[in-house]
Amino acid sequence: MKNLEVAKMLYEIADILEAQDVQFKPRAYRNAARSIEELSEDIVDIWKRGELEEIPGVGENISKKIAEYLETGRLRYYTELKKEFPVNLEELGKVEGLGPKRAIMLYKKLGVRNLEDLKKAVGQHKIRELEGFGEKNEQKIAEGIGLAAESGKRMLLSQIMPMAQELERKLHSLKEVEKVDVVGSYRRRKETIGDLDILVVSKNAAKVMDFFTKIEDGLKVLVKGPAKSSVLLSSGLQVDLRVFNESDYGAAMLYFTGSKEHNIVLRTHAISKRMKLSEYGLFRGERKVAAKSEEEVYRALGLKQWIPPELRENMGEIGTSLKGKLPDLVELKDIRGDLHCHTDWSEGRSSIEEMAGMGKSLGYEYMIISDHGGTLVPIARCMNEKKILEQGKRIDALNKKLDGMTLLKGCETNIKDDGSIDVSNATLKTLDIATTAIHTKFKMPKKEMTKRIITAMENEHIDIIAHPTGRLIGSRAPLDFDFDEVLDAAKRTGTVLEINSYPERLDLDYLHIFKSRGKTRFTLGTDAHEKAQMRFMEFGVAQARRGWCEKKDILNALPLKELRKTFGF
Repeated sequence: MKNLEVAKMLYEIADILEAQDVQFKPRAYRNAARSIEELSEDIVDIWKRGELEEIPGVGENISKKIAEYLETGRLRYYTELKKEFPVNLEELGKVEGLGPKRAIMLYKKLGVRNLEDLKKAVGQHKIRELEGFGEKNEQKIAEGIGLAAESGKRMLLSQIMPMAQELERKLHSLKEVEKVDVVGSYRRRKETIGDLDILVVSKNAAKVMDFFTKIEDGLKVLVKGPAKSSVLLSSGLQVDLRVFNESDYGAAMLYFTGSKEHNIVLRTHAISKRMKLSEYGLFRGERKVAAKSEEEVYRALGLKQWIPPELRENMGEIGTSLKGKLPDLVELKDIRGDLHCHTDWSEGRSSIEEMAGMGKSLGYEYMIISDHGGTLVPIARCMNEKKILEQGKRIDALNKKLDGMTLLKGCETNIKDDGSIDVSNATLKTLDIATTAIHTKFKMPKKEMTKRIITAMENEHIDIIAHPTGRLIGSRAPLDFDFDEVLDAAKRTGTVLEINSYPERLDLDYLHIFKSRGKTRFTLGTDAHEKAQMRFMEFGVAQARRGWCEKKDILNALPLKELRKTFGF
């Protein structure tokens, strides 16, 4: 699947054009890249059908460039840009505070091409001497290098999912394959994935391995064996395939799903019962006790419930299952609406009507329009207060026409340095649900940041704290604040914490969710900036499940009537 490969190329073209101060084109390339990144179908198949221009954001000019790349394996336009700026912008772009323009400046002034060059420049204190940088920015870059280096080894779950589903589909198409499962951290729905592990049941392993090692153009075969093969896809993702007999498949699923810590505790528990657990089964001496299914293995070990993959992180799930008290985890079908959506009234790319149509197609009972409002105009094209009120009237008018779904009036405001909100209380009162978040000054001292967030919570008109820790996976570390104090304030003020479903955020993380459960309830919001991104809800649900959330923990699992009572609108 070449979706990620093509998207990366388009993102890099956008970055180079932005660094050259080219207008409009960078946005067009980024919009196209986002759409391709989110495709569930292989872009090669779309190209072969002559339907590239049907991809949102892909017009005639960009479609011709994609076609040239898919047909020849290269794009002359991209090659020429790279000759002028031979810089790894994707790698450098993961360093907080280092956008395309600054990266190109570092190349021109210091010859910085990649993360290793940047590390040397920081170590030699050369960056602080450049105009527009200084010691403070150099320090910020130094802090971001480690995070960027680590993230470069992993991909977001949202990037991996289309590839995993396509590989699964292709393997299922082989008549010799009886079962296929993608396991490992992917099955546990971790935020980022290092590689993919796939298990197959087949009586003809040799045929499966031949098929697998030729499954995609441009892959590199790392290992080809009778029961295990490894390939490197053109996207840079390593995929390992193992073939098992059906009689051992459950034990293999358990072992290769992990986590390592879960498996260690489970094996220790098996030893306490004088048994041995491996990827081939649960044994008492030489006799195989269980192996065919995960349920059978867990049951033979005395566990009263099958443990969902998302819970297998050694957070007490085995002991809880022994007592039969695992939570009944929330599911995607439980979600009745999206409580964080943007439109073209601020920095979104779809109209209110288009977002509402998507909500209806997803079967939602309601959704909130929470465009940016306040003073961050250069960053998020925020609505001023007059426009917030105008949008509210537009939503009221649309609700008279919509059948079967209700639009809610909202706004994502900004928490200022002192914790005050940059939209007046008089305007906040007109909203059904008011959301706020930190969008600036991410490096405040811990005590000040804690006070800042709590002060915002104490505003009686604020209902939800969006993406509470402010992290961007792989590029921005979480805010430094006392989470326990903030959690206490949430309980005291009735302010709700969001589980943001946007793949680069997934904020709160699962450990914070686990810690918060029972003390506060949560909302799930996609933070969608175009209608297709409303499908990100499944990532938020996965995150909630990893934090042990049940349906009762998620406010937008409530019917609209109950939601109105909860938020008082």
